[in-house]
Amino acid sequence: MLNATWLETFTTLCETGHFTRAAARLNMTQPGVSQHLRKLEQQVGQALISRQGKSFTLTPAGEAVFGLGLSRRAEEKRLRDDIETDDRDAGPVHIACSGSFAMMLYPTLLPWMRAAPDLSVHLKAAPQAQILAGLLEGRFDLGVLGADPDHVRLEARHIGREELCLVLPADAADTPMSFADLDARGFIAHPDGYGYADDLLRLNFPDDYPGADRLRLRGSVNQIGQIPAPVAKGVGYTLLPRSGVEAFVNEASLSVFQLPKRRWHDLWLVMRRGRCLSARARHARDIIEEAAGQLR
Repeated sequence: MLNATWLETFTTLCETGHFTRAAARLNMTQPGVSQHLRKLEQQVGQALISRQGKSFTLTPAGEAVFGLGLSRRAEEKRLRDDIETDDRDAGPVHIACSGSFAMMLYPTLLPWMRAAPDLSVHLKAAPQAQILAGLLEGRFDLGVLGADPDHVRLEARHIGREELCLVLPADAADTPMSFADLDARGFIAHPDGYGYADDLLRLNFPDDYPGADRLRLRGSVNQIGQIPAPVAKGVGYTLLPRSGVEAFVNEASLSVFQLPKRRWHDLWLVMRRGRCLSARARHARDIIEEAAGQLR
């Protein structure tokens, strides 16, 4: 990487076209400017100027390095502008959460997005391991996890919990349900569904539940918004967090069957430890907490 100080000296020299004027602008001596030029040429491995008496012209390598110097200046200016202007309604914010929580959260973000044309909200629905990795790598400003990650580089705040639901058609709400009845309906599977089955069905049907790999399947869907759709039409049953049920466009066509033993998943808002959140990330955090507080 080129030395930033030498590059700035050379860029100023190119702009002024004169060693003395460059030295005055940089509050340096003329020999100091010449020394920076020589060191930069040694680093590049080529001559950057062609002297013609007291004046000079740029070599092709010099033209390229001058362009780089101008580009570096512009990048630094943009960085300083971004740092100095912490606008709640401008710039990007990156959030990651489960698919079901994303379905409920996204509509609550839309009014803010509509009112702030310079805002860019990136909401990623991802498995827990990907959210955790993205937070550690700095790809996400905020993440919602199902447990405190207890990681030295992360800080987490408990913002609520949501029930894990057995989802049936609306007309089956009051029908007695054994595991055999469920198995006869068949499971509408999805990527998280097998883990939910081991969690909720094993808890309520310990003598009959055979394990997620032996459930009778009626179908599988990997689009979170479509998982309840077959159940709404009377096909099978599924398992979802409450947010996935409440965000379904035709929620009235579904029922949540109350099993004897209920199960809740915690919601933890997670961010990098010690990171100073931007104004837009702080506002997104407030929206996330409000959305979590609305879950029954």
